[in-house]
Amino acid sequence: MTRKKIVTVIGARPQFIKASAVSAIIAASGALDEVVVHTGQHFDANMSDVFFAELGMAAPAHHCDVHGGGHGDMTGRMLIEIEKVLLAERPDAVMVYGDTNSTLAGALAAIKLHVPVAHVEAGMRSFNMDSPEEINRLLTDRVAQWLFTPNQASGAHLLREGTAPARIHQVGDVMYDVALLHGSRVGAQGGMLGQLGAAFGIEPGKYVLATIHRAENTDHPARLTAIVDALAALAKDIPVVLPLHPRTRGVLAREGKLAALERAVVLVEPLGYLDMVQMEKHAALIATDSGGVQKEAFFYRVPCVTLRDETEWGELVEAGWNRVAPPRDATDLLAALRASLGTAGKEVAPYGDGEAAARIVQRLVADLA
Repeated sequence: MTRKKIVTVIGARPQFIKASAVSAIIAASGALDEVVVHTGQHFDANMSDVFFAELGMAAPAHHCDVHGGGHGDMTGRMLIEIEKVLLAERPDAVMVYGDTNSTLAGALAAIKLHVPVAHVEAGMRSFNMDSPEEINRLLTDRVAQWLFTPNQASGAHLLREGTAPARIHQVGDVMYDVALLHGSRVGAQGGMLGQLGAAFGIEPGKYVLATIHRAENTDHPARLTAIVDALAALAKDIPVVLPLHPRTRGVLAREGKLAALERAVVLVEPLGYLDMVQMEKHAALIATDSGGVQKEAFFYRVPCVTLRDETEWGELVEAGWNRVAPPRDATDLLAALRASLGTAGKEVAPYGDGEAAARIVQRLVADLA
């Protein structure tokens, strides 16, 4: 059997995590060759290079080095560079992950060259058309041949939109595959938690982990102020650790809020994958606007507050593991954070059995044969 070539397009740290599980199965399949393209969307070493090393991934074969600028500018430049790669590599399929500008650029470049697209984490919907991620999801799902969904709800969204059932494949969540694989590698001792314990007295189970990066928060001063003020107030009750995304740091500095926040909470640089897993596993509470971190909180059975108006992962809200707290008012947000401390949800299993990556690769091998 002739081996088929898959070009995988990734650019943001959640995509590195998801791709690591699938890439490992591809490498072991004997039927597929994978060429990885890194768009450069996350270019900071702590948000890119370290992930490949820690997750056991080979270095990308192609770097587009596209980052910064507005959504249209970034997506357009990625589209140009990815098209060049596809013309040179002539793959049998292109695989994209999630909902970033890299996802959409990879899908558009492929479909315009008549290369079939596989979308991992298809069918997720927030129903917020002001969200760039929602637009990226919708457009990518529209052109993809293989829609690999993480749960029943995502498949139901696609069917309501008129998607042919044959294109939808419920495989489970590849992030759960990764959590099972790597979660056991970190304990409460040493690592980043050990460093923060020595420097700031941070103890396992006695701190809040927060992340802020989405444009819907960072690009709106009132929302960002509500989050910052609520976290600073919460830090009077319990230590708050905030790995600071480069864009968020820049906005806070520009708005004159960085110094005050640094006095209130523990600010650290973006964390490598294993350090992040350790901090998630041993937190008392996670506050985030990240879709991936919401799920990781659940994987490690840590209560989560989502700093957005909605979430794609409604099943975690229904199960009691997640609370959506729109960051419109610092007082209300603080109340939501305090109310979530010490809570636990129902024991549910919405994301499969940890074999999502294997199912994805099996389907691609069968259909490309």
